[in-house]
Order: sequence, then C-alpha cells, then structure tokens
Amino acid sequence: MEISFLLNGETVTADCAPTETLLDFLRLRRHLTGTKEGCNEGDCGACTVMVTDEDGTHSVNSCILFMGQLPGRAVRTVEGVNGPDGAMHPVQEAMVTHHGSQCGFCTPGVVVSLAAAHQEGRHDWDSVLAGNLCRCTGYAPIIRAAEAAAGVPVPVWMKGDGDRLPADHGTAPKSADELAALLVAHPEATLIAGATDVGLWVTKQLRDLPFPVFLNRCADLREVKIAGDTLHIGATATVEEVRKAVESLHPSWAAMLSRYASLQVRNAATVGGNVANGSPIGDNPPVLIALGATLHLRKGDARRSIPAESFFIDYGRQDRAPGEFLESITLPAAAPALRVYKLSKRFDQDISAVLGAFNVTLDAGRVTAARIAFGGMAGVPKRAAHVEAALVGRDWSLAAVTAALPAFAEDFTPMTDMRASAAYRLKTAQNMALRYFHDLAGEQVQVREVSA
Repeated sequence: MEISFLLNGETVTADCAPTETLLDFLRLRRHLTGTKEGCNEGDCGACTVMVTDEDGTHSVNSCILFMGQLPGRAVRTVEGVNGPDGAMHPVQEAMVTHHGSQCGFCTPGVVVSLAAAHQEGRHDWDSVLAGNLCRCTGYAPIIRAAEAAAGVPVPVWMKGDGDRLPADHGTAPKSADELAALLVAHPEATLIAGATDVGLWVTKQLRDLPFPVFLNRCADLREVKIAGDTLHIGATATVEEVRKAVESLHPSWAAMLSRYASLQVRNAATVGGNVANGSPIGDNPPVLIALGATLHLRKGDARRSIPAESFFIDYGRQDRAPGEFLESITLPAAAPALRVYKLSKRFDQDISAVLGAFNVTLDAGRVTAARIAFGGMAGVPKRAAHVEAALVGRDWSLAAVTAALPAFAEDFTPMTDMRASAAYRLKTAQNMALRYFHDLAGEQVQVREVSA
C-alpha cells in the first residue's frame, strides 16, 4: 500500500503494509528513534506523536496507530518539535530549565504531549499528562515546565501543517455509503476506526488482519449533533469529541470520560468501537443503556435500529450480522438524574473493575421509571432489572434504596479476576446505589472533593 503523509514538515511517500505501526515505521525505516517503544499497547506514552488533520492537532500513541490511518494527515515526532535550525520549542526549553527529565526515556513523549497541548492552548496538565508515565522525575517539575511554556507563542515552524496536508489517494472509504458497499462485497473485513483495541491484536497477539478497512476518512460517520431533544453520535466520533459534546448535557458521563484511558487514547478511540467490540468492561455501553440509547446498524442499503441493551447477546457475541456495521447512536440530550460511577485501582488511565450508570425518573417523590446498568458485573454490559423493579413504584428514600440492595444478587453473578473479587464487585455495586441516592440529594460523594 502506497501511503503519503506529512512527516515533520516534509511529504513522505512510503510503500508499506497497512497494519504496520507508525512506531515501527519511524524507528526502523526513518531512524527517528526519539519516539520510544515502551508498553507497545498505548499505556505509557513514550511513543507519543502529534497528528494533524482537518479536525486539528492531537497527541496520539504511535505504537497502536497503523500506517493505513495516515494518508492525508501530518505527523510530528519529537525530532520535529524543535525548529529546522535547531531552535528549541518553548516546552523543550522549559523542561531543561525546570529539570523535567532524569533518565529521559519518557521525556520525548512528555515533550510531544506538552507541545500538542501548547498548540491547542490547553492548560489541564493532569489530563494532558495522564497518559505519559514518568517514574524518575515525578510530575511536579514537568508541570512547572508546562506552566512556564504556556504563555510563550507557538513557534512558527509548528504552524501550517494543516494547510499543507497531502492529498489522500488511499483506498479507504470516504463515506458510510462507500463503506456499506464495500462490506457487502467483503463481509470478512476487519473494521479499524481508532485502532486502540485492534492495534493490540497486532502488537500483542501478533495477528494478521485480513482485509483491513480504515474508517477515519468517513466524515459522515463522525458527526456529533443535537436535533431537538436527541443527541446524535456518529459511530467514529472519538471519545474526546464525545466528552466535549456531553460536558454540558451529561456532566457525570463527561467526568467519567475524562478518566477513560488517556488523552492520547481518547483522541483516537471511538465510541462506536467501544460499543461494537462488545467488551463486558467497556465504559460507555452501561451509560448508553442507562440513557435508553438506540443503536443504528446498516448492511448495504438496509438499516435497522435496536435498543443498546439488545446488542449484547453473550460474552463475545453481539447482534451484528456479517457485513453489518454500527452507523450511529441516538440518545436523549437531557437526563438530569444520570450519574456514572467508575471504580478502578488507579484514578486515571485504568480499566474499570465495576462501572455503574444510574438514571431514575421521579414524579412527586415517587420512582416512576429506572434504568440502571453495569459493566464488569457479567459477561456483557447489563441492566439491573431486578433492582429497577424493586425501586419502581416506591417513594424515593434511603430505606427504599437499601431494601432494593439484595436484588443485585438476582441480577448479577460477577466473576473473580485480577481486578476484583466477585464479592467485592457485588458489594461495590450496592454501594454505588447508596452513593446515587446521596448524590441526587445534593450531598458530596466525590471522594477527591470531600473535606473534613
């Protein structure tokens, strides 16, 4: 496959396998070894690069970014952050001044993440750096460097990549219609949107992917818009795009998404991919189920719509036929009682042990409807039907919620694994229900905000 893209300001044309990772291309073919290989799964951030397309500039992990995703885009590595005459980027200067590096292995990724944030005008350093692990320096001097560089203008050599993007002559579909026709002819295709999950099939499982189809050029699959009281999310909208879109609509969901992996992953991962892979510990499906979301699927010219909870049949099985794909998701634009609680061993960038999404409807203090869903409690994301039934029709009170807690054992038989025991999962799910009651009552339930 011949691929053209902009690399550190210069057009590069390369003949390579579509599922070759950008990290391997940079290090082995271009000898740009500043970009490091650490975890090779999108966790450590040592491989961070900047990618620019029509939607702007973002930090991403090159270890799980395929070459087939790059046509028509621009990439900058740590070697392209400093100027053509060797001048340092303000972030690089600040990292030296504030002693932001020790062993230096993680430093290139840290610099690129901060340079991308500098270009975007971001100042939320905890979020920007959550995906860059540094075990030597600690984060205090790095954040001091970020703050020092924030007021310095973006260097001239860092501007203009978006105006010089090479033409995309690749074979990837450019619309949902093209994708639908392609999948009718090739139902065995592997669909690749952000590659944050599929990427590990290659880097960790060493799998060959038959007939990979890249979705990042299908602009009509990426729309996020409000129509009346409905929020429409295209299947390839990134997690970060959705987080920004729901910040004012569903703030509890947005707060959870700020903990979804890292910024590098959120800039690539798609909400549709998080649903379509059917993981029982995916963070978004329980939220969509609690919101009563509808999934819109397409095969050729035929379309059908199903409730989100109906999509997940069993572990590893979804209601999706060969050649069929998830086109979009629709859900209410408002749900004032929606709350989402993520439990994981680390606050940032960790897989959930349990994720609970609660959405209760009250009328004159009485529960008239309830949608409660969990991830990490079964082989699929699942509604707590017995818990809901125990609440509906009762007055909304702590006594009612407490009385409903035994119903969790009727809904779920969780497993014990490395993240949590079955008993712990069941108990924490019950505790989330109690937390939800106190949350709706306006009490402080965020442990990081509680003070004596």
